[in-house]
Amino acid sequence: MALVTPSKTTKNTSMEHLLEKHPPKIPKVGDVIEGVVLSVGKNELLIDIEGVLTGIVRGKELQDEMGEYESLIQGAPITVTVVDAENERGLIELSLKAAIHQRAWDTLRDLQKNSTKIIVPVVDANKGGLIVKQGGVIGFLPVSQLTTEHYPRVEGGDKNKILEKLKRFIGQKFDVKVITVNEAEQKLIVSEKAAWEELQHEKISQYEVGSVVEGAVSGIVDFGCFVKFGEGLEGLVHISEMAWQRVDSPRDLVKVGDHVQAKIIEVDASKIFLSFKQLGEDPWAGVADLYHVGQIIRGTIAKINPYGLFVDLGNQLQGLCHISEISSQKVSNPRDIVKEGEEREFKVLNIEPDNRRIGLSMKALEDISTQETTDAINDSLIEATETTEQEEPVEHTEESITDTTPQAE
Repeated sequence: MALVTPSKTTKNTSMEHLLEKHPPKIPKVGDVIEGVVLSVGKNELLIDIEGVLTGIVRGKELQDEMGEYESLIQGAPITVTVVDAENERGLIELSLKAAIHQRAWDTLRDLQKNSTKIIVPVVDANKGGLIVKQGGVIGFLPVSQLTTEHYPRVEGGDKNKILEKLKRFIGQKFDVKVITVNEAEQKLIVSEKAAWEELQHEKISQYEVGSVVEGAVSGIVDFGCFVKFGEGLEGLVHISEMAWQRVDSPRDLVKVGDHVQAKIIEVDASKIFLSFKQLGEDPWAGVADLYHVGQIIRGTIAKINPYGLFVDLGNQLQGLCHISEISSQKVSNPRDIVKEGEEREFKVLNIEPDNRRIGLSMKALEDISTQETTDAINDSLIEATETTEQEEPVEHTEESITDTTPQAE
C-alpha cells in the first residue's frame, strides 16, 4: 500500500507517530471515496487519498461519458470508486467511470424522491417510446407517458407509423420527471406527463366537472378524438361519448380542426375527459313514450353486420334487427336482402331503455302479411257462402214448362 512520504526526517518521525496514533482507514473494494489529483497523465491519474494513501485510475476506468476527466487538473478534488485494494505497483486501483456511474444513480434516486423536474435529450426511439439520457444513464420515456401534444396518433395503431412519428423527436429535449429508478436492473423510466401535470394543475383547477368548453378537434384516434381548449389544455372525447347512437368511427362525426363544444365529465390529475353527447338530453329517457312492443315503425338501415342490422330510428336512437329476425327464410348474408341507407318497416319486439336497446323484426311483418292474406281469403269464402245461402231456389211447374218437341204431321 503506497503512502505519501514526507521528505524531512523530523517530519518522518512526526508522521510515524501520527499514523501510530491515528492509523488511516483502508478503503474497501466498492467504496466511493474522495481524493485529490496528484498528477494527470495521458492514460492515468494519480490520486492522493487523505494525505497518506495513493491510488491510480487507468485504462477503461478513465472512460467518462460526462467529460469530467478532460477538465481535471492537478490539485482538483475527485470522487472515485475502489476496484482493488492494492495492485502490482502497491497502489489502490480506482475507477472514475464507476464513481460517476454510482453518483448518477444516487442523483436519480434523489430526483425521484423529490419529484424534481429535469430536462433530458432524446437520443433514440423505438416502437414503445423514446430513449433519453440523464447523467450518463440511459432511460426510457414510454409512449404512454407522453403528453397529448407529443402522443403519436396513428390510425389503426400501426407500429411502424408510430415509430416514424417518434423518430422525429430525436435530438429534441423534453421536460420530464423520474418515476422509476432500479440500479440493479439498470432501469430508468421518466414521464413527460408527470412534469406536465405540475405545469397544468393551476390551469385545470379553473374547470370543474359539468363545465362546457369550446375548442377545436386536435387529433382523431380509433377510440375517440382530442379537443384543445383554454390555455393549452386538451381533453379526450371517448368514442362512447361522441353520440347517443352507435359510432363505428370517430371520423364519421368529426375531422381535425372542427370547432366543437364539449362537456367536462371527469378530471383525473392531468387527464380531462369530455363528452359531446351529454350536451343534450338522453333520448333513451323518453323512448317508452315513443314506441311500444308490437308497433310497426319505419327506419333507415345504418349498418349491416354479419349478425344483423343497425337501424336508425331518428332522434339519435338505433334499433337492432337480429339476422334471425330479417326473414322467415334462412339468411346467410343480410346484404343479400337489404342494403345500407335503405328505408324499411319493422315491428318492435322489445324495448330496454336501461340497456339502450330496441329489438326489431322484419320477419314478424311477413307473418302479419301472411295472416292478413289468410284472413282475407277466409273472409271471401265466408262471404261467398253466406251469399249462396241467401239466394231463393227457382220453382219449376208443369205450366212453366213449354213442350218444344216437334209435332208429327
